[in-house]
This record gives sequence, C-alpha cells and structure tokens, in this order.
Amino acid sequence: MRPLFHPAIEEVTVEGILHALADPVRLALYTELVASTCSRSCSSLLSVSDKTVPKSTLSQHFRVLREAGLIRSERRGVEMQNSSRCAEIDQRFPGLIPAILAARGAQQRADSPRVRAGRRKQPVRKAS
Repeated sequence: MRPLFHPAIEEVTVEGILHALADPVRLALYTELVASTCSRSCSSLLSVSDKTVPKSTLSQHFRVLREAGLIRSERRGVEMQNSSRCAEIDQRFPGLIPAILAARGAQQRADSPRVRAGRRKQPVRKAS
C-alpha cells in the first residue's frame, strides 16, 4: 500500500481548509473528530447528522479533509484511524477552527425545529 499524503503544516492554507469544510457532510465529520478525545475509525462515523453515509463516499470525504491538512489518517490493520490536527492548525491560524465550529453551532441552533416553529412564514401576496 502506498503511504497516505499529509501536507506539512506550513503547506496548509486557509483556502484549502475553507474548501474542505464547505461540504456539510465533511464539516459534520470534522466537528465529530474535533470533539472526540481519540482517533476514530471511518466505520465509527458512518452516520453523520442523522444521515447514513456510504463507506465509499466517506473515504472520499476523509481524503479531502486529509489533503487539506485538517486530519491525520493512519492505517491500523484493516481500519483507517482518523484524528484532528486542530492543535497544529490553531498554531498556524489562531482561532480559525474554533470560529468555524462556533459558526456551525450557531447556524444549527438557528435552524433547529424548535426555533423554526417560532418563526412565522410571511404570507405570499398575489399580484392584482
């Protein structure tokens, strides 16, 4: 097996990070990895945001996150273990990851059913 590509922290760019996290599934995966205290296998993350993600799709999402420098992946037997490089990224771009994750949390709270139930839709007016 060929070795996995992990960019040096000096090669990680803000643009690459934002591109990788622009996909909602990858953002949810990364959020779970950051919250985890240990590395996680791909199979432990098959369900993200109450949606099942096929293994083939999941491996592509992990590849994008890895190549952006957001995670470190390591083969252990037949499984791939993934962990966040959040501490390294925070040294290079202080506050970037916490700001992105906080914005995601605020967006999720605003979009939650309980909050939406309190909002009323404006009636659609027909042109006369």
